[in-house]
Amino acid sequence: MVRAIVGANWGDEGKGKITDMLAAEADVVIRFQGGANAGHTIVIDGRKFALHTLPSGVFYDHITNIIGNGVALDVGKLKDEIDDIISKGAKPPRLLVSDRAQIVMSYHKDFDAYEEERLAGASFGSTKSGIAPFYSDKYAKIGFQVNELFDDEILSERVKKICVLKNTMLEHLYKKPILTEEALMDELHGYRDMIAPYVADVSSFLHDAIKNGKNILLEGQLGTMKDTDHGIYPMVTSSHTIAAFGAVGAGIPPYEIKDIVTVVKAYSSAVGAGEFVSEIFGEEADLLRNNGAFGGEYGATTGRPRRVGWFDCVASRYGCRLQGTTAVAFTVVDSLGYLDEIPVCTSYEIDGEVTTDFPVVSKLKKAKPVFEVLPGWKCDISGIREYEKLPENCRRYIEFIEERIGFPIKYVSNGPERVDIIKR
Repeated sequence: MVRAIVGANWGDEGKGKITDMLAAEADVVIRFQGGANAGHTIVIDGRKFALHTLPSGVFYDHITNIIGNGVALDVGKLKDEIDDIISKGAKPPRLLVSDRAQIVMSYHKDFDAYEEERLAGASFGSTKSGIAPFYSDKYAKIGFQVNELFDDEILSERVKKICVLKNTMLEHLYKKPILTEEALMDELHGYRDMIAPYVADVSSFLHDAIKNGKNILLEGQLGTMKDTDHGIYPMVTSSHTIAAFGAVGAGIPPYEIKDIVTVVKAYSSAVGAGEFVSEIFGEEADLLRNNGAFGGEYGATTGRPRRVGWFDCVASRYGCRLQGTTAVAFTVVDSLGYLDEIPVCTSYEIDGEVTTDFPVVSKLKKAKPVFEVLPGWKCDISGIREYEKLPENCRRYIEFIEERIGFPIKYVSNGPERVDIIKR
């Protein structure tokens, strides 16, 4: 069976922990899109691991972990990440990298930073990981696939074209140092040597795995609100964050995806710019941020404070619908235990009209949150393993949100460890 694990909102919902938890029953875990511009945090026996490119199944010996063709592959960061988890006591991962995945080059990161600098106050809040320039080049057909790293004739021809194109922009738009063919070839050869042990025909491997009845997890990055088409455009990522793209980004038939677990946080958070209707500020935000996921709401990749807000039923229902949700995993409920009352955004007011439908961004810019307030439970719920043993007000909160979003909450996460999960 193929199961997708994706996010309903702006990312940072806790997908890494849910993937890690469900990986116990899986044979294969695949990252199918995105790059190293966002991370998954996993806590095992008190040790915290921040994964950016590696799939979240790397801490199980029986898992084959795959980086799919849809991923923006930063080879240097991947190598550093492998070295990092090994240095912290993890075993070397069983890893395959699609020979059709494409490479994030150093100039992609440079162009990302140069453009943010040029835009100044109108910037996108990029992590400067090179993601937008990478995907631009991929669809302009001037990127490098992993398999091409082993053919110098192809590399040399492509490098010449890239130097002409990129140096025109570097010289005349950004006023920055130009690229050289020699330096780019050296960079590509370095990536070739690092990635060589892992390269495989992933689509063929997955075809056989499905044929043999293996359990496969597709792992997405970010969430619905950051999808290129269906998110808060233009403040989105440059790839498709919805489960439907999992078939494309992994190289499997779409009809093989039987189960879609959509991860939804018990409050809202986001990194980067863009519309965020239920956002809160000041001391109220600081309290929520510092009580938040795994000890604080700070980006796993950037370390910068995440924007936070109360749970948004409108955005979450839309996000779950776009994902094709079959089950919701509701995370970091334990972070709300300090509150006497918990506001929930149940609808938006736009130009004097109240709606429960998530609008296009031009209307979203004018939306104001409409809140209902629920009583808090005022205690620590970590360590509880049975749903019926949760405080009554905690169960009321979960069931209120389940009713408003219209999708079944089957998993409740109430702590950072992989064992801190309640199955309903």
